[in-house]
Amino acid sequence: MAKNRINKINEEVRRELANVIRELKDSRIPILTSVVSVNVTNDLSYAKCYISVMGDEQTKKKALEGLKSASGYIRREMGRRVDLRCTPEFIFELDDSIEHGAHINQVLSEIMKGQDNE
Repeated sequence: MAKNRINKINEEVRRELANVIRELKDSRIPILTSVVSVNVTNDLSYAKCYISVMGDEQTKKKALEGLKSASGYIRREMGRRVDLRCTPEFIFELDDSIEHGAHINQVLSEIMKGQDNE
C-alpha cells in the first residue's frame, strides 16, 4: 500500500477516533484525553493509537482501562464512520509527549524569569 495512502488513513482514523472518544460516556476517561497519533498497519488489521491524558498516573491508568474496555464499541463506531476495507483492531498506548512539552515550557519560563531578575 502506498505510503501516502497510509498517511491519509492514519490521519482520518486519528480525527474520527478523537471524536468517538469525546462522545464516550465512561467516567474513567477524562475530558482532557487526546489522540496524539495513529499508526495503522499496511493490511489495516491493527491501529496503534497513542493517547495523551492530562493528570496523575492513576488517572492515566484508568483512562487506558476505560479505552480498552470500550474498544469493541470504538471499533464498531469507527467502522461506520471511516470507509475502509476492514476496520482495524485498536491498540491504545499512553503518550506523554504533550505533558513533557508543557514541562519543558515551564522550565524555560523559569529560566527566562531568572535571567530577567539579574
